Amino acid sequence: AAYLVPRFELYRSISEQVMRLLRELSPLVEPLSLDEAFVDLEAGGTAWDAASARLAGTKLRTDIRAVTGLTGSVGLAASKMLAKIASEEAKPDGLVLIPPGTERAMLEPMSVRTLPGVGPATGDHLRRAGITTVGELAEAGEDELVRLVGKAHGHGLYAMALALDERPVVAERETKSVSVEDTYDVDIHDRVRVGVEVGRLADRCVRRLRASGLSGRTIVLKVRRYDFSTLTRSETLRGPTDDPAVVREAAARLLDSVDTTGGVRLLGVGVSGLADYTQEDLFAQAAGGGAEGPAEEPESEPAAEHRPAPAERRWPSGHDVRHTRFGHGWVQGSGLGRVTVRFETPYSRTGRVRTFPMDDPELTPAAPLPLVLSETRRPGEGPARPVAG
Repeated sequence: AAYLVPRFELYRSISEQVMRLLRELSPLVEPLSLDEAFVDLEAGGTAWDAASARLAGTKLRTDIRAVTGLTGSVGLAASKMLAKIASEEAKPDGLVLIPPGTERAMLEPMSVRTLPGVGPATGDHLRRAGITTVGELAEAGEDELVRLVGKAHGHGLYAMALALDERPVVAERETKSVSVEDTYDVDIHDRVRVGVEVGRLADRCVRRLRASGLSGRTIVLKVRRYDFSTLTRSETLRGPTDDPAVVREAAARLLDSVDTTGGVRLLGVGVSGLADYTQEDLFAQAAGGGAEGPAEEPESEPAAEHRPAPAERRWPSGHDVRHTRFGHGWVQGSGLGRVTVRFETPYSRTGRVRTFPMDDPELTPAAPLPLVLSETRRPGEGPARPVAG
């Protein structure tokens, strides 16, 4: 098996191309991620009824394919929630429009899991109460939902069941925080496993932080317990960091202050107080040393003539390379002073695998080949899904 390292620079480049297409439709574009955004079509004068919205969505999908070589699924509706649901129904490579006035009828037979924010745990809790569809949610009434899942969540669920969503599309704004969270099918009771999950979430959060070229000062832990009560704890560091060990240790300290007796159904780790630089003195950040042993004392920088030789070149798995004799390929794996490359492209047959020393002068990193559509190769699912207008 080849473990592929994500190529965020490539993804970001394609995302920027798609976002430019969306901004041609309207000044109100609200990105949700690299490959997803809401667009207010009416604000851009692009659409004013169902027919014009469908034309705009069809043209957008054509433009995405022409510019990136990828497909895009488009959802069209009168609100953000419904556009999101429509886009999910449109996958893969489709377009779904929910005509005004048909929203309630369309939602009623759908599973409660269709609604944003209803994960496995909430869905199972509702199922035990005899509620499995959106129509049954609406029939249960607001008071019953508040009793079942809490005040804030209950009010929100009832509004969604009635297809009510007044949230406006908000133009792109500065990121204030980066976070990840997981909801578990079965409540976690083992304290050791809770700690392991928090560490794993901290690492994922840092990967997302670094992919955005950011660092942060405040570490936030979110815990939703078995009774749906949600606790948050935070710790502010001396300076911004994107060091996974520092974030892991801070999250672990925050977890120490939380009572998880009875079970945990959701965990989240976030970083706020963002900056576009990193605090270099990481030793000042980590209180009590790293989880894998005490931190080494920082050494003074050696004189230029005594500095060690540069480290071996890194060859991330999945990244493109070029060899002067064998041509274009991708890294299948590396380690122990060697790098293994499969010489093939998206448009060739399965290629030969060859192994070289990591410092082979004939092997160099390469840019990914441009995507080209052909009748024999179906493009993968691409960016830009929901469109609200």
